[in-house]
Amino acid sequence: MIIVLIMAGVMWGVGAAMGAPRRARWVMIGILMVAVLLANIVLPAGNPLRQATGGEPRLWALVIGFAGLVWAYRFGLRALKTRIAARDAADAPALPTGSFTDAELDRYARHMMLREIGGPGQKKLKNARVLVIGAGGLGSPALQYLAAAGVGTIGIVDDDEVDNSNLQRQTIHADQNIGMPKVHSAAKTMRALNPWIEVRPYHRRLTAEDAETLFADYDLILDGSDNFPTRYLVNKIAVKLGKPLIAAAMTQWEGQISLYDPARGGPCYQCVFPQAPAPELVPSCAEAGVLGPLPGVVGSMMAAEAVKYITGAGDPLRGRLMMYDALYADTRIMKTKPRDDCPICKSRPQ
Repeated sequence: MIIVLIMAGVMWGVGAAMGAPRRARWVMIGILMVAVLLANIVLPAGNPLRQATGGEPRLWALVIGFAGLVWAYRFGLRALKTRIAARDAADAPALPTGSFTDAELDRYARHMMLREIGGPGQKKLKNARVLVIGAGGLGSPALQYLAAAGVGTIGIVDDDEVDNSNLQRQTIHADQNIGMPKVHSAAKTMRALNPWIEVRPYHRRLTAEDAETLFADYDLILDGSDNFPTRYLVNKIAVKLGKPLIAAAMTQWEGQISLYDPARGGPCYQCVFPQAPAPELVPSCAEAGVLGPLPGVVGSMMAAEAVKYITGAGDPLRGRLMMYDALYADTRIMKTKPRDDCPICKSRPQ
């Protein structure tokens, strides 16, 4: 039995070192346990392999049964949290229509004092519909500040669940929400922050089949995803529908952000990044680590660019890539332009 436990520990450690999700590591250990149980049932008594793994199938059946009960309890707890989040959404106060209420006027007074925003700009924010891809490191601050700013309708797309390792940087989630889908955890925080907005959680992985239908309902897309296939997919659909895209990325101490808007003369994401780099050149946060406050800085920049774009304030990052280095407190801006040979936006509307 000790040998099996050692193997399970090695599998867990190797999986953690490779950045495998906790769910995948538990599945591997479950397969190992089932294989050991089958070996103890099928192999004859006295077989060396059966003796090395305990020799008694009833013991392993008991272990697997207990693990199944624990899994069923956790699954039920997650389902209960999801139901509570859905009930909270149903019980949210009715959203106001037309002009601002007195409470909203007081809430957004500091915005309205800015001559670049004012009352008309705040009205644009109230009527805006913004879709955020990812409720993780970058999505957390972006969603919080969009909600606080009074963006009327905010969609969230994410298929992940809150994990303890997220809480070092994903401040929209709380410890008691571990195991809850991130979209519901984020929506709960956003509604508590601002009851005058509509939050639409989409607990799913973004796919090519549903992206176009989903994007069509929104005016602006924010991409805080952590992988290149999703980034290229988001860019492709945004270009096809003529939707402006604010995309950011980060690793370790550095982050970058830009507005990709080929429908209005700027480059698209694939103009600037024609090909995805080799995986070893861009390790994930799980592999390389990330400074906790860094997503807050870059995600807040995403929200700021969204507010600027919606209200027409200032000079957006269209045609410019901003790079922020937290380790050396350095910010650089690189000019970007459309590529004539870009396969995505070469026939972009002007």
